[in-house]
Amino acid sequence: MIARRDFVGVIRNLMSGRGFAPDAAMVIFPIESFLPGSDTNPIRLRKQEFYDGLTRWAPAGAGGKPGESRTFAVEHAPQEDATLAANRAYARRLWGDGLPLVPATRGRVDWVLCGSVLPRAHVLGKFPPRGGVATVEGAAIALAMAGGRPEYLPVLVAAVEAFLDPHSDADALQADSGSVYPVIIVNGPIGRRIRLNDGFGCLGPDPRHPAGAAIGRALRLMQQNLGGALPGVGAMAMYGAMRYTNAVFAEDEAGLPEGWLPHGTERHGYARGTNSVSLVFANGATNIKRRSAIKETPEEDALQGMHRIADVLAGAQLGGLVGYREGTPGVLMIPQVVAQMMAGLKWTKASIREFLWEHSKVPMERLRRSGARQWIEIQAPESLGQDPWPVASKPDNLVLVVAGGGHPTNAYWLPGCCPRVIGREIRVPESFDALLAEAAAELEPNT
Repeated sequence: MIARRDFVGVIRNLMSGRGFAPDAAMVIFPIESFLPGSDTNPIRLRKQEFYDGLTRWAPAGAGGKPGESRTFAVEHAPQEDATLAANRAYARRLWGDGLPLVPATRGRVDWVLCGSVLPRAHVLGKFPPRGGVATVEGAAIALAMAGGRPEYLPVLVAAVEAFLDPHSDADALQADSGSVYPVIIVNGPIGRRIRLNDGFGCLGPDPRHPAGAAIGRALRLMQQNLGGALPGVGAMAMYGAMRYTNAVFAEDEAGLPEGWLPHGTERHGYARGTNSVSLVFANGATNIKRRSAIKETPEEDALQGMHRIADVLAGAQLGGLVGYREGTPGVLMIPQVVAQMMAGLKWTKASIREFLWEHSKVPMERLRRSGARQWIEIQAPESLGQDPWPVASKPDNLVLVVAGGGHPTNAYWLPGCCPRVIGREIRVPESFDALLAEAAAELEPNT
């Protein structure tokens, strides 16, 4: 096969994930050969390499025995030296994320597994694109390394199940150059029970609400160590923002205005009060100055803020194109104080989405000028007859959640790169209340 030099790792991961030999024959060319106006003569001059790859290639052999253990021993005293040695071992094996990790000892992993309703060997699926097998124990190992606790494991397992859903397109998005990362929205009482933040600083960090960072970091470790998403090798994200802990937060259901449904109910049909996760892939984050600057009336303030948000969505143009039909152009976060104000002015989640969809439409001439029209022709050609062009096939595609601190000035926009929004229910073990009691005894602040 022909391959770009910068995508060799991605292709090897993809081959492995599809059950083929990762060392399959390749003829590798620099990226310049694939740019607009490039000279294709070098490809013709190397045709013998293609012939040899098709007729003479043979696999080099397996890199290890099936089921071979990936454990290792560290013998150091005092304990601090053992922890440092373990982190050096993680770094040499490329198992970490560049920040200190908690050694995933057998005892610690067994403790984290107390949070699962499933047996440790239960297979959750194959992590794309490399195809490493994800088990419940593998999730517990990642969570232990990330400093997590057993009561976080049900959320992580549900997030992994959503990530591995065939409709999520995770195999392509793992390797995408657009710095795509998963956003995990949690609904139901479990969010507050495990100290998952839904208020000030809900995207972290916050020592009073450590769950989101640990869960998101554990998911990232699984993406890398099982899925092969090593930056510049298996993951081609050019910038990689938001990737240390991904984005894991709870919707502020206590702050929802009367009549407003939680996201999990609205999007996935879960009964209100159901513990669930919703997975959205995003590729950025933008703060939007929502509040007006002078003493406008509440109605003027609301309308001006809505137009500013719509302008940001219109500027995204192609960001949500992969989710144009059934996915989402992105996640809009508004705090409960704004939600209550909007509800008092008779706005609903549905009418907010309708307004933003209508007022973020982009004139076709602008799309033609920027070259965006060609991308639309490739990915959503049925939409080209609309002028102005909407950023999603329907208003309901937009994800709107209530979360963030109790302050009216800002909204937050996570632009989507998401063909489907995937939901999963969270299952907790019978011992869950006991785990929460243990956490309360250990984590309640001293002040």
